Amino acid sequence: MANVEEILANKRILLKTYLTDWSRGKGTLLREAMSYTLGNGGKRLRPSLFLLTADLYGKDSENLLPFAAGLEMIHTYSLIHDDLPAMDNDAYRRGKPTNHKVYGEGQAILAGDALLSEAFYLMASLKETEPAERVLDALRYVADYAGLGGMVYGQSLDLLGEGKMLTVDALKEIHFYKTGALLSLAFVCGAVLGGAPQKDVEALDGFGRSLGLAFQITDDILDHEGTFAELGKPIGSDEVNGKSTYISLLGLAGARAAGKQAVAEAIGEIASLSVDSTVLRDLGKVVLNRKK
Repeated sequence: MANVEEILANKRILLKTYLTDWSRGKGTLLREAMSYTLGNGGKRLRPSLFLLTADLYGKDSENLLPFAAGLEMIHTYSLIHDDLPAMDNDAYRRGKPTNHKVYGEGQAILAGDALLSEAFYLMASLKETEPAERVLDALRYVADYAGLGGMVYGQSLDLLGEGKMLTVDALKEIHFYKTGALLSLAFVCGAVLGGAPQKDVEALDGFGRSLGLAFQITDDILDHEGTFAELGKPIGSDEVNGKSTYISLLGLAGARAAGKQAVAEAIGEIASLSVDSTVLRDLGKVVLNRKK
């Protein structure tokens, strides 16, 4: 079996082709603004993990590409809004000017709104090929984990925490929702659409939350140690915005140790999975060792 990095690379190629075809649709300024950020590279981690998980339960990745594209659209809309002056006020994303710097704040907001709506449209289209009850169950998770029960709630907590010295537990709560929810969603929806038993869905939920914590800790380390050339965005923006990070609270060595602990906890969550979890266990190394 190919290693996890090869698998994710293959999933990214599939998704890139699908998103390129989508971007060639009827040309409007709004679609152009949507496609600008959607097509601006990125790891495509969440949709790739979704497809990888579905593979474990015997699903064909190509049949699930609309759902995978929807997950990437949700992530992209969150980045567009996160970069806005009212949020992080970032001028660059992946080495290019952020959406609002190119299209203006109003169009950037609308591009994010439209990406969220289009995501649900594409994901719901799976009712034509997949069992409707599975699609509905997956969509319920998406609405919850991308919104009030996950990413958007986490972003709200993040804004409220600006300029404050948070405790480690408070910071973990922010990222449990802001980062962990959407990462967890990839595993959960892959399992749901793959027909996994509920115990597996719950285990993968916990796995994704812990892996999301490790992902965020690595983000903080990269924001401290990385370069603009590597990350494609300004370094030290969290410090400029007065945000507590794992570096500011634990120091560099403490943050590295916390990342390793989060990965260990993630692996523990999937110890009794009903399918071979080797490729999932290998994800921990990918998260901790990434450079962007």
